[in-house]
Amino acid sequence: MIQKLRLRLPLAAAALLALFGASTLPAADAAPRVVKLKGTDAMQYDIKTINAKPGEKLKVVLTTVSSMPKDQMAHNFVLLAKGANVDMFIMEAAMARDKGYIPDSGKKSILAMTGMAGGGETVEVVFEAPKEPGEYLYVCTFPGHYMAGMKGTLVVK
Repeated sequence: MIQKLRLRLPLAAAALLALFGASTLPAADAAPRVVKLKGTDAMQYDIKTINAKPGEKLKVVLTTVSSMPKDQMAHNFVLLAKGANVDMFIMEAAMARDKGYIPDSGKKSILAMTGMAGGGETVEVVFEAPKEPGEYLYVCTFPGHYMAGMKGTLVVK
């Protein structure tokens, strides 16, 4: 009898916790919403606008579609803060080849970024959308790509 009671108490406690206490336990971190981007030889992202809620967790997965060598055609995803001087950032990025086209001076303007992906490669980054609603520019920093139109907007609302 005592043995049966010992077995039933933990089960009863677990059932009560599930019934009454589960709603008070913190929820597990929600998985990020995945956004799949492609970068092409035409120096364009296939998605120009990403909509997000303030603080939403996102995972941007960027795949480069190219038959060219990586040193001639590669792409990244760099999300910039509001008010960043984009033209200055891009100009400095072009001079930062040895740092993956990410200038040290511009790192304070970056909210999220991936590394460079050559043809057939995929890179990704997980981040939280800014809490402040608004429009945030994302760009490719490979030389000439931004000027060719390789940019998009993260719209937080």
